[in-house]
Amino acid sequence: MNEVVGSHDLLLVTLDTLRHDVAAELAAEGRLPHLTRHLPGGVWEKRHAPGSFTYASHQAIFAGFLPTPAAPGPHPRLFAASFAGSETTATRTFVYDTPDLVSGLAEAGYRTVCIGGVGFFNQQGPLGSVLPGLFHEAHWAPEFGVTSPHSFENQVTRAEQIVRELPHEQRLFLFVNVSALHQPNWFHLPGATREAGDSRATHAAALEYVDRHIGRLFAAASSRRRCFAIVCSDHGTAYGDDGYTGHRLGHESVWTVPYAHFFLDPAEAAR
Repeated sequence: MNEVVGSHDLLLVTLDTLRHDVAAELAAEGRLPHLTRHLPGGVWEKRHAPGSFTYASHQAIFAGFLPTPAAPGPHPRLFAASFAGSETTATRTFVYDTPDLVSGLAEAGYRTVCIGGVGFFNQQGPLGSVLPGLFHEAHWAPEFGVTSPHSFENQVTRAEQIVRELPHEQRLFLFVNVSALHQPNWFHLPGATREAGDSRATHAAALEYVDRHIGRLFAAASSRRRCFAIVCSDHGTAYGDDGYTGHRLGHESVWTVPYAHFFLDPAEAAR
């Protein structure tokens, strides 16, 4: 990462609430053509979330603790704050002398931009302002939120505008919290009803919806120079698994998440 930071733009996308098993199944069935094109080997990496709900997980992610590979470690991290005794800081880790990755990248010359999705990014009160407050600029609107059937399209349009207006020489760290997977998501599955509510199937349909539009985001993020992208879930969610529903609980469906990182080439964005 010491060769990447400073020379590349950076994109971090959290597919809020996405379960690993659903993501893996859809990729294997060819239902995520735009995402699997970039996934190493065409598959998601299985990882463990650093938190069981959005606020806790993103606090950890922004401190450099991305989802951990689901295998015995220790696992060297891509990013880490400088502190004594860290067993996951390696020579290839980008180390910063600030409390969080966002400010660390800002010190390295990046413009840091947040496009929020779920309520913890809505800036409508003190709690919803904590995470967005880490960034130079933060964007949220009701049409980016969980109740909008077109939330991700709207977020991508804002991202395209941000990239278009940024001076070419300015390095960018763009963070997008995708709200479409989060409940309510029933409206992404044709024939589903509000009365029937959300299900594993509507969750899958929401991911297919995101896949249809994520190519635009990748193109925007890599339109100025090569971009290093991280796409992952912050936590999963339960749909009646072993009697559990929702998240902020300790079930496998919540703790196990999909993860990938890869490079986006400007030549591909121009196609």
